[in-house]
Amino acid sequence: MSTGLIIAIVVVAVIAIAVLLLVAREGRRKRHNVRREQAREIRREAEVARARADRTHAEAEERAARARREEATAREHAATAEEHRREAQERHVDAARTDPDADEDEVRGRFDRDQNGRDADPDREEVSGRRFER
Repeated sequence: MSTGLIIAIVVVAVIAIAVLLLVAREGRRKRHNVRREQAREIRREAEVARARADRTHAEAEERAARARREEATAREHAATAEEHRREAQERHVDAARTDPDADEDEVRGRFDRDQNGRDADPDREEVSGRRFER
């Protein structure tokens, strides 16, 4: 073989290796770009999912706060109703105390029986230790 042929083979081999390296590098660059795009899409989907989760959490907190407010209002109403009931009972007892024909103990007993009957009423429900009419 001649020296020129050997040099030509080496040059062609070097060029072929260089072309293969360039093709491999370009392929790797394309794969990386595809993976970067996939990663961007996954991040976008994750951000959307996080935003949905945040919104759902905020809605749940809002509903819980509304329920706490309604429960507090119900307790206030129950306390007011109980206060009115006690005031009415005291006024009836005062009237019985004033009326010579009425018996104070009988009036008080009637209120106690009414209250006990109300406590046993199945159409009432208990909320936080207080009972409310449905």
